Amino acid sequence: MIRVTRDITIDEKDLDIAFVRASGPGGQNVNKLSTAAQLRFDVSGAALAPDVLIRLNTLAGQRMTKDGVIVIHAQRFRTQERNRADAIDRLLELLREAAVRPKPRRATKPTLGSKVRRLEGKKRRSDVKAKRGATRYDD
Repeated sequence: MIRVTRDITIDEKDLDIAFVRASGPGGQNVNKLSTAAQLRFDVSGAALAPDVLIRLNTLAGQRMTKDGVIVIHAQRFRTQERNRADAIDRLLELLREAAVRPKPRRATKPTLGSKVRRLEGKKRRSDVKAKRGATRYDD
């Protein structure tokens, strides 16, 4: 069991990790070794609260398939072990971020001072623009 937060744990059996060939530079080994880790995590199998699932769906974006499977591709390192650990860490970070409830926004009114400062700034700007026009010469 992997502990995500105090309330959320996931079973290691729910994580499906496959190793594929990594793209990019790597010399001769790039064509011979499969070091990139591809982690698949089925969200429907996990016991997550409905609000956490909604936030997770939003945060995962394109990493989540239509079937509710999160796919994380890790190829930052040169070894399978480090890429596997990196993929798991990224999944845990995503789950931790989804578990945090956003603070509700409370509507506030602008203060009198901020209203006065805004209007003074608008007046100053209006004066600057008004002085750009053609000047009149009275004889």
